[in-house]
Amino acid sequence: MELTTALDARDATVCVVGAGGKKSTLFALADRLDRPVVTASVRIPIFDDRVATVRVTDDPLAALDEAEPDGWPLGLVPERDRADRYLGYDAETVAEISDAAPGATLVKADGARLREFKAPGDGEPQIPATADVVVPIASAHVVGERLSDELVHRPERVADITGRALGEPLRPADVAAVLASPEGGLNGVPDGAAAVPVVNKVDDEADAVAAREVAEGVLTRSDVSRVLLTRLVEGGVAADDPVVEVVE
Repeated sequence: MELTTALDARDATVCVVGAGGKKSTLFALADRLDRPVVTASVRIPIFDDRVATVRVTDDPLAALDEAEPDGWPLGLVPERDRADRYLGYDAETVAEISDAAPGATLVKADGARLREFKAPGDGEPQIPATADVVVPIASAHVVGERLSDELVHRPERVADITGRALGEPLRPADVAAVLASPEGGLNGVPDGAAAVPVVNKVDDEADAVAAREVAEGVLTRSDVSRVLLTRLVEGGVAADDPVVEVVE
């Protein structure tokens, strides 16, 4: 299945949360959609090289009106924060952007400090009420690794959801429990929005076996309709066909 179809992303407001592939998912979608906007409700690393145009503006609706025909995908951010990242808009402004955008609005809606797995903290994620699709992401590479802050953002929150102790190995069931939890991957999903969890970094058959078990656990624990297994980056570059499998 093609990525935009698997995520119901065409002309939708898609918010990515979790860890282990948020930005790669945003840019993979942006490359495949017509006139998409890429934005954020939290800090986002500089991404000027991943879209046609980035506008740093406190008037994003005017920037949409002024967009050139060759200016898509269009990145919209309010302010630069340090040398390596932008700030994000508040969720209400993101909702206004999505209402005015001509195509999909793709939103980074929480942070993970480059970890492979996370559970949200207080005030996370920042999902606009107009979101159509929320994509909770985890990396297959955390399966078998110890529950610690080396690979996990907010490991104590993961421990609370899973019942695992800090330092214990993470099982597929633990990753599934977080992705499927209202205090984890499904936290803040608006009424009427679809949640489509993603297990990313399925780089070999061992990853695929673990990811399938995660996916089956998510489907057992929640009412989501499908879970995507993806390989968004292959050989250091964006994968041509990132969807490895759809588990329903």
